[in-house]
Amino acid sequence: MPISAAGNNGSRPEARVFAPVKRSAEHGFTPMRRSAEHGFTFARRSAEHGFTLIELMVVITIIGLASAAVVLAMPDPRGRLSDQADRFAARVRVAHDMAILDGRTTSVWIAPGGYGFDLRTRDGWQPIPDKALRVAQWGKGVRPAFAGDGRQRVIFDSTGLADQPLDLRLDRDGASVTVHIGAGGEVRVDG
Repeated sequence: MPISAAGNNGSRPEARVFAPVKRSAEHGFTPMRRSAEHGFTFARRSAEHGFTLIELMVVITIIGLASAAVVLAMPDPRGRLSDQADRFAARVRVAHDMAILDGRTTSVWIAPGGYGFDLRTRDGWQPIPDKALRVAQWGKGVRPAFAGDGRQRVIFDSTGLADQPLDLRLDRDGASVTVHIGAGGEVRVDG
């Protein structure tokens, strides 16, 4: 095979292959109008030009329904009223049991702002030093309703009997729960 000039290896020159150039509006090219004759379909048009108004409305409706469901499912940051009543009833049961186990008179007092537990000593009523029975405030928005004004006190003797029965109704935002303290020392939550 004879040696030829630079760039020519003696074979026949082949045709150059060029990559297709994309033409767009920024290069001065105006695209032709698409129609069914040129392979246009509605699905291709929708995918190329964005969403339809109906598609956007459906998505916004779904987002609105989902956010409404989340808001309705969120718990009340103040806690449930029945949880407040259960907590109060459990503490009253502890004071009742303490009166029996220690053989000493205990009491629970209830006021519009909160409640607490006292132990009878020679010097009179003293707050119970137990951490679980410290003075507690009613939850935000909770209003106690009971017979009489001001402070109400129920006393448990060393046998666990109460000096008087008490029905304490707790109200908040139209809901109410009643805690019943019976003369025999039983405590229950109704509602």
